Amino acid sequence: MNAGAQRGAFTVADARTRGMSRRRVDRAELERPFYGVRAAPRAHDAAAHPFARERAAIIEAALRFSVRMNDGGCFSHTTAALLWDLPLPNLSDTRVHVSTPGRAPRAAGTVGHHVRPDLVRIVRHPLFGVPVSDPATTWAMLAPMITGYDLVAIGDAIVRSPRVAGPFGYVIRPALGDLDELRRAVTIGRRIGAEALRAALERIRPGVASRTETWARLLLVDAGLPEPVTDHDVYGAAGEFLGCVDLAYPELRIAIEYEGDQHRTDAAQWQRDLEKHERLMDAGWRVIRVARDQLFRYPLQYVDRVRVALSTRR
Repeated sequence: MNAGAQRGAFTVADARTRGMSRRRVDRAELERPFYGVRAAPRAHDAAAHPFARERAAIIEAALRFSVRMNDGGCFSHTTAALLWDLPLPNLSDTRVHVSTPGRAPRAAGTVGHHVRPDLVRIVRHPLFGVPVSDPATTWAMLAPMITGYDLVAIGDAIVRSPRVAGPFGYVIRPALGDLDELRRAVTIGRRIGAEALRAALERIRPGVASRTETWARLLLVDAGLPEPVTDHDVYGAAGEFLGCVDLAYPELRIAIEYEGDQHRTDAAQWQRDLEKHERLMDAGWRVIRVARDQLFRYPLQYVDRVRVALSTRR
């Protein structure tokens, strides 16, 4: 069954074909998310973070639109990025992006794209079951919309294999793609933003867990500092596991940890962080903790802190 249908969405044409009366199709309790589509009312999670609510609303809109998707069409661009849970910098564009090799679809609340079949690889999304551009194609499509560090951050997210850290750690799930697939998406044909994609490709690294970690790494490199290691497991003198750090200069025993909101609001996470940082400092590590404002509002202060740590440790 179509993912949209599973959520109570259907087209007026299909309903009429099945014998549903026009009065039932147009009853007041049904929502009309797109022309020719009806859907059961959507539940709202008032407790969710505004970003999460907005992301969920766009995904829900896409799944509802899927009931009227043209043959050969797929979700693409920012909509595909959300379906793949890639780290978009913002959600200012809340429309549903749809690509097709034929005439670009037109409907209120959507953006239609005509794409050459050889420039897009369409797959069935493993969770939502809808046609979507694969992660590498999605990354390449985003080049005209997202630039600089964020294009690298999305590439980082695609090649990352989330894992449980430590000597007995394991991979939680395979990466969404690899560097060869990203490179193929750039070189397969003429792309808008190809130069930016090629530049970003050289800066993508595995093991980066978030957009902010990408920014933390690239700010240092662009300031002329050595590139830190990502996702680094630290062990003590006796071989005991001390913890995994976001970025590190292992030979100098310098760790850089990004502190997101969840580190502050989740009491258990806060306690784990405290214990890990104490273990690292007891083992002679210098731990530099950085928050969102330091990355996006005062990056020079962050870079200077790392520069000083490097110079003193050397």
